[in-house]
Amino acid sequence: MQDALAALTDAVRSTQADQILIVTGAGVSHASGIPTFRGSDPDAIWKRDVTELGTHAFFCEDPAGSWQWYLSRFENLEGKKPNPGHHAIAALERFQIERGGEFLLITQNIDTLHEQAGSQRMIKVHGTSDRYRCSRVDCELGAPAGSIAASEVDLAAFRANPVEANVPRCPSCGSFLRMHVLWFDETYAGHHDYHWRRVGFAAQVQAQLVIFAGTSFSVGVTDLVTKLALRRRVPVFNIDPTPRVHERGIMSIAAGAEVALVEVCKRLGVADAAGWA
Repeated sequence: MQDALAALTDAVRSTQADQILIVTGAGVSHASGIPTFRGSDPDAIWKRDVTELGTHAFFCEDPAGSWQWYLSRFENLEGKKPNPGHHAIAALERFQIERGGEFLLITQNIDTLHEQAGSQRMIKVHGTSDRYRCSRVDCELGAPAGSIAASEVDLAAFRANPVEANVPRCPSCGSFLRMHVLWFDETYAGHHDYHWRRVGFAAQVQAQLVIFAGTSFSVGVTDLVTKLALRRRVPVFNIDPTPRVHERGIMSIAAGAEVALVEVCKRLGVADAAGWA
């Protein structure tokens, strides 16, 4: 692992005038106490719940069931704080920008831990837990561009009695509100907030170093970024305690981001205001 860490540190150091692209998955937040989706940890969400629950079709069939299921998932996010991996990513962003380079973080996670850690140049390609949106397309609060802060939506009635009559309604048109997340039967181009074109441009043109962290490589965004980066022969690193991709051109580091990226920051002399502990 030490050789791989040295190679990653050298790659970051040499990408001064170019873009560093980091793609994170659920594994990055595991050290903060949030269960992964497809991981091997006992609380992995998709080991207990079938993927058809996270679909537009299920929402249409049972809006109250969809809301109840997602709110139970979101309870896992309450009170969680960024771990050293989140802070290291934010520190690398500041380091790269301060020396005149470019940086982009693409996260599959819907939690807000990257934001809490200070990440700014970020795309939440699967949506976010702190916003909802109208289920009616073309409503000002719905796709393709609208949403509403979760803090502005009163969930008291639904929590007290989670039936369809109490499903939160859009304040603009009266339709049901829905989670502002990418469902399994939807496309990345379905909402502007997913910034799918920007993702493709970064992978195909801009990025000169790609770092994956905590991802199972099971979704479209990882497939796209991997193929485009390898086609351009861009250095690609995969940070994960149990790497699940063994493709030529990808150097794996068998450790969590909270270990590997903190070590890279230390080797680069990059400080973190929040501390690494």
